[in-house]
Amino acid sequence: MVFSSLRRYLSMRSQSSKVQTLYDHCKTIFSPSGTPPPSSQALQKLSSILDTVQPADVGLEEETADNDRGHGFFGANVLNRVARWAQPITYLDIHDCDSFTMCIFCFPTSSVIPLHDHPGMTVFSKLLYGSLHVKAYDWVEPPFVVESKGPGYPRVRLAKLAVDKVLNAPCETSVLYPKHGGNLHCFTAVTPCAMLDILTPPYAEEERKCTYYHDYPYSAFAAGNAPVCDGEEEEYAWLAELESPSDLYMRQGVYAGPAIQL
Repeated sequence: MVFSSLRRYLSMRSQSSKVQTLYDHCKTIFSPSGTPPPSSQALQKLSSILDTVQPADVGLEEETADNDRGHGFFGANVLNRVARWAQPITYLDIHDCDSFTMCIFCFPTSSVIPLHDHPGMTVFSKLLYGSLHVKAYDWVEPPFVVESKGPGYPRVRLAKLAVDKVLNAPCETSVLYPKHGGNLHCFTAVTPCAMLDILTPPYAEEERKCTYYHDYPYSAFAAGNAPVCDGEEEEYAWLAELESPSDLYMRQGVYAGPAIQL
């Protein structure tokens, strides 16, 4: 009995220290103003810490397909969006301050976070368990915009595909930056999965508001003086801003992992 209690105590200390180490490092290297910017060594250390984080370290148990009430990657009925996304994505807030946000997204199978941006932000993402499809773009610079031609014709801006793959846990931490690495991305859960994110600086209603987009194939707006992408059309897309999607089904959960000492 004593040894069992000791093992639990040591396990909790290990869990607590891992999350605490993550928080302590973020607090050290990030500031509200973003100046001075963290060194590449400091950012690499953050990725290395995240690489070691397991579901149990943040109070999660890995979901399995047997537990999942989603409808599979393509849904029970592809045309029935309500049924397809019947199970909500759960958002767990670990820590939020002026310098950074630490949070977890728990996805049921087939759930989607639509294409959106992280304006002026750097985001570290660690897939804790499961499989997640990521499709991400970066803006083409200098900006190339096709203005609206009237009702029914959106204003679009050219972007280049940065990532289009399925992540399978365990895998290394992925990082996106303000201007490269896939700052605009969407997630689709292939299986039940969970993603631990660190965002710096955090979203802010006035300064860094999230915008959602729809992507159109390059050929849809390639007439006129659009850049020539011979042989690489599939690497480019036109993005049009959207209102916040009404079918994004997300709920606030309660973080049950080790507490952080601020």
